[in-house]
Amino acid sequence: MKKLGIITTVLTLFLAIGAVDAFAQTKKTTTRKKPVLKKTTTTKTTAPTAPVIKLYAVDQGSVIRVRMNGTISSKTSKVGDLFTTTVTEPVYGNGGVIVVPVGSTVTGKVTVVTPAAKGGKPGSIDVDFIEIKTPTGAKHTISGDLTELTSNSAKSDNEGTASGDKMKNRKVIFIGGGAGLGAIIGGIAGGGAGTAIGAGAGAGAGIIADLLVKGEEATVKPNTEFGVFLNKAISLPKFVEVEN
Repeated sequence: MKKLGIITTVLTLFLAIGAVDAFAQTKKTTTRKKPVLKKTTTTKTTAPTAPVIKLYAVDQGSVIRVRMNGTISSKTSKVGDLFTTTVTEPVYGNGGVIVVPVGSTVTGKVTVVTPAAKGGKPGSIDVDFIEIKTPTGAKHTISGDLTELTSNSAKSDNEGTASGDKMKNRKVIFIGGGAGLGAIIGGIAGGGAGTAIGAGAGAGAGIIADLLVKGEEATVKPNTEFGVFLNKAISLPKFVEVEN
Protein backbone atom coordinates (compact mmCIF):
# COMPACT_ATOMS: atom_id res chain seq x y z
CA MET A 1 0.00 0.00 0.00
CA LYS A 2 2.80 2.41 0.80
CA LYS A 3 4.43 1.66 -2.57
CA LEU A 4 1.13 2.35 -4.36
CA GLY A 5 0.83 5.66 -2.55
CA ILE A 6 4.35 6.63 -3.45
CA ILE A 7 3.77 5.70 -7.10
CA THR A 8 0.55 7.70 -7.14
CA THR A 9 2.27 10.70 -5.64
CA VAL A 10 5.12 10.51 -8.16
CA LEU A 11 2.69 10.25 -11.09
CA THR A 12 0.71 13.20 -9.79
CA LEU A 13 3.90 15.23 -9.47
CA PHE A 14 4.95 14.39 -13.08
CA LEU A 15 1.52 15.28 -14.36
CA ALA A 16 1.63 18.59 -12.52
CA ILE A 17 5.08 19.37 -13.91
CA GLY A 18 3.91 18.48 -17.45
CA ALA A 19 0.86 20.71 -17.11
CA VAL A 20 2.98 23.65 -15.94
CA ASP A 21 5.41 23.12 -18.82
CA ALA A 22 2.59 22.89 -21.37
CA PHE A 23 1.03 26.10 -19.99
CA ALA A 24 4.36 27.86 -20.24
CA GLN A 25 4.83 26.73 -23.87
CA THR A 26 1.30 27.85 -24.72
CA LYS A 27 1.87 31.28 -23.16
CA LYS A 28 5.18 31.64 -24.98
CA THR A 29 3.57 30.95 -28.36
CA THR A 30 0.56 33.17 -27.78
CA THR A 31 2.50 36.10 -26.33
CA ARG A 32 4.42 37.71 -29.12
CA LYS A 33 6.43 40.83 -29.06
CA LYS A 34 4.84 43.78 -30.74
CA PRO A 35 6.72 44.81 -33.88
CA VAL A 36 8.74 47.96 -33.44
CA LEU A 37 7.71 50.55 -35.99
CA LYS A 38 10.57 52.54 -37.38
CA LYS A 39 9.99 56.23 -37.62
CA THR A 40 10.04 57.49 -41.18
CA THR A 41 11.39 60.94 -41.83
CA THR A 42 9.79 63.02 -44.58
CA THR A 43 11.79 65.58 -46.47
CA LYS A 44 9.91 68.78 -47.24
CA THR A 45 10.20 69.88 -50.84
CA THR A 46 10.25 73.59 -51.54
CA ALA A 47 8.32 74.72 -54.61
CA PRO A 48 10.47 76.60 -57.11
CA THR A 49 10.12 80.36 -56.82
CA ALA A 50 8.56 81.98 -59.87
CA PRO A 51 10.80 84.59 -61.47
CA VAL A 52 9.81 88.19 -60.80
CA ILE A 53 8.58 89.84 -64.00
CA LYS A 54 9.57 93.49 -64.28
CA LEU A 55 6.80 95.82 -65.37
CA TYR A 56 7.09 99.12 -67.23
CA ALA A 57 4.55 101.92 -66.92
CA VAL A 58 2.68 103.56 -69.77
CA ASP A 59 1.38 106.88 -68.48
CA GLN A 60 -2.22 107.99 -68.29
CA GLY A 61 -2.98 110.22 -71.25
CA SER A 62 -0.81 108.29 -73.69
CA VAL A 63 -2.37 107.82 -77.10
CA ILE A 64 -2.01 104.56 -79.03
CA ARG A 65 -2.26 104.68 -82.82
CA VAL A 66 -4.60 102.01 -84.17
CA ARG A 67 -6.23 100.97 -87.45
CA MET A 68 -9.78 99.61 -87.70
CA ASN A 69 -10.06 95.94 -88.70
CA GLY A 70 -13.79 95.50 -89.34
CA THR A 71 -16.82 97.75 -89.77
CA ILE A 72 -19.17 99.30 -87.26
CA SER A 73 -22.20 101.41 -88.16
CA SER A 74 -24.83 103.40 -86.31
CA LYS A 75 -27.37 101.63 -88.53
CA THR A 76 -26.52 98.04 -87.54
CA SER A 77 -24.28 98.05 -84.46
CA LYS A 78 -25.67 97.41 -80.97
CA VAL A 79 -24.50 98.39 -77.52
CA GLY A 80 -22.07 95.74 -76.27
CA ASP A 81 -20.75 94.80 -79.73
CA LEU A 82 -17.00 94.19 -79.77
CA PHE A 83 -14.61 95.17 -82.55
CA THR A 84 -10.85 95.03 -83.01
CA THR A 85 -8.16 97.42 -84.14
CA THR A 86 -4.48 96.88 -84.94
CA VAL A 87 -1.65 98.88 -83.35
CA THR A 88 0.33 100.73 -86.04
CA GLU A 89 3.15 102.17 -83.89
CA PRO A 90 4.95 100.53 -80.96
CA VAL A 91 4.03 101.60 -77.44
CA TYR A 92 6.95 102.24 -75.09
CA GLY A 93 6.99 101.92 -71.32
CA ASN A 94 9.23 103.99 -69.05
CA GLY A 95 12.87 103.51 -69.91
CA GLY A 96 12.19 103.20 -73.63
CA VAL A 97 11.19 99.53 -73.50
CA ILE A 98 8.64 98.27 -76.04
CA VAL A 99 5.64 96.80 -74.23
CA VAL A 100 3.08 96.80 -77.06
CA PRO A 101 4.56 96.07 -80.51
CA VAL A 102 3.13 96.89 -83.91
CA GLY A 103 0.55 94.28 -84.86
CA SER A 104 -0.96 94.01 -81.38
CA THR A 105 -4.75 94.04 -81.14
CA VAL A 106 -6.79 96.60 -79.20
CA THR A 107 -10.38 95.53 -78.56
CA GLY A 108 -13.14 98.12 -78.46
CA LYS A 109 -16.73 97.93 -77.27
CA VAL A 110 -19.72 99.91 -78.52
CA THR A 111 -21.27 101.78 -75.59
CA VAL A 112 -23.83 104.10 -77.24
CA VAL A 113 -25.47 103.92 -80.68
CA THR A 114 -27.69 106.65 -82.12
CA PRO A 115 -29.03 105.90 -85.61
CA ALA A 116 -29.40 108.74 -88.10
CA ALA A 117 -32.77 110.47 -87.92
CA LYS A 118 -34.93 112.70 -90.04
CA GLY A 119 -34.28 116.39 -89.88
CA GLY A 120 -30.62 116.04 -90.81
CA LYS A 121 -29.56 114.36 -87.57
CA PRO A 122 -26.51 112.18 -88.26
CA GLY A 123 -25.97 108.84 -86.59
CA SER A 124 -23.27 108.47 -83.96
CA ILE A 125 -21.33 105.74 -82.17
CA ASP A 126 -19.58 106.02 -78.80
CA VAL A 127 -16.98 103.40 -77.93
CA ASP A 128 -14.62 102.34 -75.16
CA PHE A 129 -11.41 100.34 -75.47
CA ILE A 130 -11.02 97.50 -73.00
CA GLU A 131 -8.11 95.22 -73.86
CA ILE A 132 -4.71 94.93 -75.54
CA LYS A 133 -3.51 91.60 -76.91
CA THR A 134 0.10 91.20 -78.05
CA PRO A 135 1.22 88.86 -80.86
CA THR A 136 2.31 86.30 -78.22
CA GLY A 137 -1.28 86.05 -76.95
CA ALA A 138 -0.74 87.99 -73.71
CA LYS A 139 -3.83 90.02 -72.76
CA HIS A 140 -3.92 93.19 -70.68
CA THR A 141 -7.00 95.10 -69.51
CA ILE A 142 -7.10 98.81 -70.32
CA SER A 143 -9.50 101.74 -70.02
CA GLY A 144 -9.37 103.82 -73.19
CA ASP A 145 -11.42 106.38 -75.09
CA LEU A 146 -11.59 107.29 -78.76
CA THR A 147 -9.57 110.37 -79.63
CA GLU A 148 -8.58 112.13 -82.84
CA LEU A 149 -5.30 111.52 -84.60
CA THR A 150 -4.34 114.10 -87.23
CA SER A 151 -1.16 115.29 -88.88
CA ASN A 152 -1.24 118.45 -86.77
CA SER A 153 -2.06 116.96 -83.38
CA ALA A 154 -0.60 113.48 -83.42
CA LYS A 155 3.11 113.05 -82.97
CA SER A 156 5.64 110.61 -81.61
CA ASP A 157 7.68 111.54 -78.55
CA ASN A 158 11.30 110.59 -77.87
CA GLU A 159 10.18 107.16 -76.67
CA GLY A 160 8.06 106.55 -79.74
CA THR A 161 4.67 106.82 -78.03
CA ALA A 162 1.97 108.50 -80.10
CA SER A 163 0.39 111.38 -78.25
CA GLY A 164 -2.13 114.06 -79.14
CA ASP A 165 -2.19 117.74 -78.31
CA LYS A 166 -4.24 118.63 -75.26
CA MET A 167 -7.88 119.19 -76.12
CA LYS A 168 -10.74 120.59 -74.09
CA ASN A 169 -12.82 117.56 -75.04
CA ARG A 170 -10.39 114.72 -75.64
CA LYS A 171 -13.13 112.04 -75.56
CA VAL A 172 -14.85 112.03 -78.94
CA ILE A 173 -17.34 109.93 -80.89
CA PHE A 174 -17.86 108.73 -84.43
CA ILE A 175 -20.47 110.89 -86.21
CA GLY A 176 -22.05 110.34 -89.61
CA GLY A 177 -20.14 112.25 -92.28
CA GLY A 178 -20.57 113.23 -95.90
CA ALA A 179 -20.58 110.89 -98.89
CA GLY A 180 -17.35 108.95 -99.14
CA LEU A 181 -16.21 109.89 -95.66
CA GLY A 182 -18.10 107.24 -93.71
CA ALA A 183 -17.66 108.85 -90.30
CA ILE A 184 -15.97 111.81 -88.70
CA ILE A 185 -14.66 112.26 -85.19
CA GLY A 186 -16.35 115.05 -83.28
CA GLY A 187 -16.21 116.47 -79.76
CA ILE A 188 -18.83 115.13 -77.35
CA ALA A 189 -19.73 118.52 -75.95
CA GLY A 190 -20.93 121.45 -78.02
CA GLY A 191 -20.83 119.84 -81.46
CA GLY A 192 -18.57 121.98 -83.59
CA ALA A 193 -16.01 120.73 -86.05
CA GLY A 194 -14.24 117.41 -86.04
CA THR A 195 -11.56 115.66 -88.02
CA ALA A 196 -12.82 113.58 -90.91
CA ILE A 197 -11.16 110.17 -91.12
CA GLY A 198 -12.86 108.05 -93.74
CA ALA A 199 -11.96 104.54 -94.88
CA GLY A 200 -9.25 105.81 -97.20
CA ALA A 201 -7.89 108.49 -94.91
CA GLY A 202 -5.15 107.40 -92.53
CA ALA A 203 -3.57 109.32 -89.70
CA GLY A 204 -1.98 112.41 -91.15
CA ALA A 205 -4.59 112.82 -93.88
CA GLY A 206 -7.33 114.50 -91.85
CA ILE A 207 -9.53 117.27 -93.22
CA ILE A 208 -11.98 119.59 -91.52
CA ALA A 209 -15.65 118.85 -92.18
CA ASP A 210 -18.94 120.37 -91.17
CA LEU A 211 -20.78 118.16 -88.65
CA LEU A 212 -24.18 119.48 -89.67
CA VAL A 213 -24.78 116.91 -92.42
CA LYS A 214 -28.02 115.41 -93.61
CA GLY A 215 -28.82 112.36 -91.59
CA GLU A 216 -25.80 110.25 -92.56
CA GLU A 217 -25.11 107.05 -90.63
CA ALA A 218 -21.79 106.85 -88.82
CA THR A 219 -19.93 104.03 -90.55
CA VAL A 220 -16.38 103.26 -89.49
CA LYS A 221 -14.77 101.14 -92.19
CA PRO A 222 -11.66 98.91 -92.23
CA ASN A 223 -8.30 100.75 -92.32
CA THR A 224 -9.71 103.86 -90.63
CA GLU A 225 -7.03 105.17 -88.28
CA PHE A 226 -7.58 106.95 -84.98
CA GLY A 227 -6.18 107.17 -81.46
CA VAL A 228 -6.90 105.30 -78.22
CA PHE A 229 -6.52 107.64 -75.22
CA LEU A 230 -5.52 105.81 -72.01
CA ASN A 231 -7.70 106.92 -69.11
CA LYS A 232 -5.48 105.08 -66.62
CA ALA A 233 -1.80 104.25 -66.55
CA ILE A 234 -0.97 100.62 -67.28
CA SER A 235 2.02 98.48 -66.31
CA LEU A 236 3.15 95.86 -68.80
CA PRO A 237 6.15 93.53 -69.13
CA LYS A 238 8.74 94.05 -71.83
CA PHE A 239 7.57 92.47 -75.06
CA VAL A 240 9.71 89.51 -76.08
CA GLU A 241 9.02 87.61 -79.28
CA VAL A 242 8.56 83.85 -78.95
CA GLU A 243 11.03 81.91 -81.05
CA ASN A 244 9.53 79.20 -83.26
